[in-house]
Formats: sequence, C-alpha cells, structure tokens
Amino acid sequence: MNTLLANLGRRLLGGYSLAFFVFLYLPIGLIVAYSFNSNPINMMIWDGFSLDWYRSLFGLSTRLSENALYVESTDQLLAALRTSLVVALTTTAISTVIGTLTALAIARYRFRLQTFYRVLLFMPMLMPDIVLGIALLIFFVGVGMPLGKGSIIIGHCTFLISYVFLIVSARLAGMDTRLEEASADLGASPWTTFRRVTLPQILPGVVGGALLAFIISMDDLVITYFIAGVDSTTLPVFIYGMIRRGIKPEINAIATLLLIASLLIAALGLYLRNRKPATSQDDSHG
Repeated sequence: MNTLLANLGRRLLGGYSLAFFVFLYLPIGLIVAYSFNSNPINMMIWDGFSLDWYRSLFGLSTRLSENALYVESTDQLLAALRTSLVVALTTTAISTVIGTLTALAIARYRFRLQTFYRVLLFMPMLMPDIVLGIALLIFFVGVGMPLGKGSIIIGHCTFLISYVFLIVSARLAGMDTRLEEASADLGASPWTTFRRVTLPQILPGVVGGALLAFIISMDDLVITYFIAGVDSTTLPVFIYGMIRRGIKPEINAIATLLLIASLLIAALGLYLRNRKPATSQDDSHG
C-alpha cells in the first residue's frame, strides 16, 4: 500500500512538473518558432520557414518587404536600441559602484540602525514596479526635472543598486576575513588591502551583479514607461508601442534576439557569481 501511494505521488509530482514547465515555456517556444514564419499577414498561420523578419530588423531587403507594409522603420528601432544601451550601460556602472560600496560598508562596519538600513535596501526589489514608476514620475515632475535619459537612469539606479548590493553581500558573506586581517598585519594600507585582497575575491560577485543590472535595465518596461520622455524611447517601450498597434511578425524576431542575449548574459553572471575565489582554492591545496 505504501509503495502504491509512493508511486502515485511520484507520478502526480512528475505530471505537475511537466504541466508547469509546458505552461511556462510553451509560449516562449511559440514566439521563437513563429519568428521564422514567412506569413506577413497572420503570424499564427504557418506559411513556411523564413529569415526575412530577422533581415528586416537589420535593414536588409527581403522578399516580404512589399507585403509587410506595416514594418516599423529600422532607424526608429536602432534609435530605441541605442537609447536602451546608453541607459543600461550608464545605470550598470553607477549601480555597480554604489551597490558594491554599500555592501562593503554594511559588511565591514557596525553602526546604528544597520538592520533598518539593510531592510530599506531590499524595499525597491519588493515594491511593485507600477508603484515605483508612479512615485518616480511624481518626484521628477515635483522637482521640475525633464523626463528623458537622465530620469530613466536615475529611476533604474533606485532599484538596481539593491540587486547589486544583494549579490555582492552574498559574496562577502562567504569571504574569509582573515586574509584582510593578515594583509593589515603585514603593513598594507586599507586601499592596498582592498585592491590586492578584497576586490579579487568579490570580483565575480561584482561582475555578476553588473550583468544582472544590465539585463534588468535593458528589459524594464513598466518603470521606464512612466519616466521616459518623448525623445527617449527605449527598446521595450518601442516594442510595447508596436504591440499596441497590432501583433506584427517582426516582434517575434525582436523578442527572440532579446531572449538569447538575456540568457547568455544571465548564464555568464551566474557562472561568475558561483565561481570560487582562486585564493580559497589555493589555500585548500596548501
């Protein structure tokens, strides 16, 4: 009886897991599949394999160009991509520096309200995007700051610093502080200790946090939609505008390219985050 119930439980768990992953990944798989559909009118009707939608994104001539009269301007698409890259790179640099320094300060120093301050750093990640977007919009309008790339960068930094802080803090938690103490005992200055001992050990976490911040900044829509100006359309906002005017075949190609780029960056970030420090490996052999 117990064996029968155990087998039934395993089958139910396996069936639930299969249904869960199908529900989660089947829509993504359909987007990738239909990005190669040559039908320019109804993307849900398969009309043959084609790479023309990818060619159109790069401004290359295709045999579908005459029929697909609603294809968006490649110049507008590239302008939105450039805006997203500028915002993401700037935000990543600022968030990485501030988030890393904040993680070091909280991990290495003791001060009043330290726990409360740590909780405040988690709030932007827990707060709904629409609430944070509305709050930022009210703030920028209240202080008279024009909406544009600057407002998007500031808005993204408000919550991306928390992500970098979380990843670097996890790296610091597993770091052996005796190495820093030994460096100080040998007469190294605080800057030399940080540069030669601390930074090499937390560097995978720093790079992982930077890559995660870059992905989130590139993919953010809700917050950016509220604080972006007329002349600062990012790629997600541009895609959302395309969808509002109708589901177009090239949207699948754009989504597929973004998916591939996000997966590659996320995989690199996880690899760097989980990689053991070289010093720890050397010590274990010694």
